[in-house]
Amino acid sequence: MDQSTVLIISDDAQFSSAVTGRWQSERTTPTFTLMGGDLCQGLDPEAFEAAIVGPLRAGALAKVFKAIDAAAKPVLLVCDESQTTRGIREKYPRVLVLRQHEGWLDALVLLVSEVMRRCQALENLQRAERANALLEHQAMLGGYMLEMRHSLNNALTSVLGNSELLLLEAASFSPAARAQIETIRDMTLRMHEILQRFSSLEKELKVVAKQAEKESGAKSRAAIAGL
Repeated sequence: MDQSTVLIISDDAQFSSAVTGRWQSERTTPTFTLMGGDLCQGLDPEAFEAAIVGPLRAGALAKVFKAIDAAAKPVLLVCDESQTTRGIREKYPRVLVLRQHEGWLDALVLLVSEVMRRCQALENLQRAERANALLEHQAMLGGYMLEMRHSLNNALTSVLGNSELLLLEAASFSPAARAQIETIRDMTLRMHEILQRFSSLEKELKVVAKQAEKESGAKSRAAIAGL
């Protein structure tokens, strides 16, 4: 798992120390941001991947969860057996609750690590979906250009032919008009070269695709033979 940041919100310094100390024995340790309940306002959602809420002073719990809920990040509430959390779970369904029974620190590290792994996997999936959508869009535009290149070539041939005919009668035009006709001809030739490059790219991609297909088939046959 990549280096992540865990926000610990508690008014009990021993709680924060216990959590960070326990995590030091893990192979991967996140970065910790420690914060008291009275400072939990206007949280930057990009500054942490998950939040752990420990003991708070009286009346601070509701304000803390309101601030965290706006950040839309996973939250784990650690509380003792005497605390009721029914109202919190109903109002903030994103909150996970962990009771301080024996071995709660081990359970906390395991649970928060798994939550962050899932969040990272979801983020990677969404990034891949966005990249795939962009590639599909670009492929659609590329396919359209390849389909239309013959029509464009025909139009360009007509423009190029007419400009060349006009230049054969260059003496009948003013210098400015001749310069404009030459520009039309030159730009038409340039556009024609670009379309020719599209055709070359299409052939190159077909060759690459065939080669990849052959290599894939060879690997599959080798794998079957090795069974």
